[in-house]
Amino acid sequence: MAVGIRKTTKGNSAMVHVRVNRNRVHKGLTFWTQWALAIAMTTGLLFVLAYNQDGQIDSAYRVLAVLTLLGSVPAYSMMQVYHKRLGYLSGLARLLCGWLITLGGMAVIGFISKTSETFSREVILLWASLGYVLQALLYVPMHWLARYYSNRISNRQKILIVGTNELAVNLADKLAKVQDAPLVGLVGSSTDEIAFSNTHRIVGQLEELRELIATHRISRLYIALSLKDAEKIEELYIDLLDSSVDVVWIPDFNSLTLLNHSVSEVDGLAAIHLNESPLTSYPTAALSKAVLDRAIALVTIVTISPVLLAIAAAIKFTSEGPVLFKQKRTGWNGKVIKVWKFRSMYVHDDTKVTQASRTDSRITPVGRFIRRTSLDELPQFFNVLQGHMALVGPRPHAVAHNNYYSDKIIAYMARHRIKPGITGLAQVSGCRGETETIEKMQKRVEMDLDYINNWSLWLDFKILFKTPFTLLSKDIY
Repeated sequence: MAVGIRKTTKGNSAMVHVRVNRNRVHKGLTFWTQWALAIAMTTGLLFVLAYNQDGQIDSAYRVLAVLTLLGSVPAYSMMQVYHKRLGYLSGLARLLCGWLITLGGMAVIGFISKTSETFSREVILLWASLGYVLQALLYVPMHWLARYYSNRISNRQKILIVGTNELAVNLADKLAKVQDAPLVGLVGSSTDEIAFSNTHRIVGQLEELRELIATHRISRLYIALSLKDAEKIEELYIDLLDSSVDVVWIPDFNSLTLLNHSVSEVDGLAAIHLNESPLTSYPTAALSKAVLDRAIALVTIVTISPVLLAIAAAIKFTSEGPVLFKQKRTGWNGKVIKVWKFRSMYVHDDTKVTQASRTDSRITPVGRFIRRTSLDELPQFFNVLQGHMALVGPRPHAVAHNNYYSDKIIAYMARHRIKPGITGLAQVSGCRGETETIEKMQKRVEMDLDYINNWSLWLDFKILFKTPFTLLSKDIY
């Protein structure tokens, strides 16, 4: 008999990451196949253009082809260009970002080695533009084939979930999004709590498990029982060893606040990472983030230097005190850094936890304008150059503010497991301005932790794109 179940959520318990091992080989083949075809086409294009220009393929172009091949692997992998869950538009956007990162790397190498003059500008510009067009034309049919093949494999395997609690329902929802394998239903346990939903059903009880597996021809079984049923989990595993079904255990960490969690292996031993900084778990991507941050910061500083000088002059001639305000704030891994800002207030003692408000008398007339337009944050591009900050990350709070909130909000200090940023997910999601209540600060912290848990260069690009549209928010003062 089938019964309905209702999904419930509480706090951080809605985060369940499903990783299906049987798809790893397929994902790897999908990436390498599409990447190899794309790079082969762009390499061929480069050689054709070079030959048409000079009547031969100079050694410099052959070296460029090799560097492009080597550089495109981390760039495309980092941007997850060929992920089968991507839509066509988002996939093409990621492909463009990956291609631009690769070209940017080649440009930096050419600048440092002073070899950029070796190449024909006409050839390079045509190659850069037509190279993306060719890859885009190849991407659409190859992406369709990859998704079609993946769906055919998934549809051959039926799934059953042991458990009826919140974790089991959440897992069922995730499976429906992550893959197209048909979920037969959930199996109830006498000691397991029941949550209710309209989309998933209980198809039987634990005592009927073997019969359900045989009746529905189940090929994969997920165990999503609570940790209090640890003995039952072990019994199930032993009992199903002789069955022709894949058994996957989903640990119940609903009561824990997880940070960038993942599963790995240490010399054959399973390791579950509950709390890990993205900067240490993804060192290659972190290095790319640091290089891009500093490069963009340097270009930005040079571009807006007239604006910086104008603001500095306005501050100097309208109120006494320094042009820059350097405030001690908590940075990556709790290290105290000095964050630069244009001074927007009259000089005062900042030993108390007092945030700026709309009618704050400490703000100068020029300060009110530059705070309203976020121009007071511009000197933080120098912090990015110093390596103390990133373009995107949780906003650094004053040390006094951290001391105040650290014992009032759970996992508050966990937001420092990644470099603070000039802008962040919280800021572009509306969580900015005065946090006069604990609830508002807690919402900002939740957004910061969500950013750390889902961090990628693609997410950084999206936040940077959204930031200009939030600069004139009514919550800024």
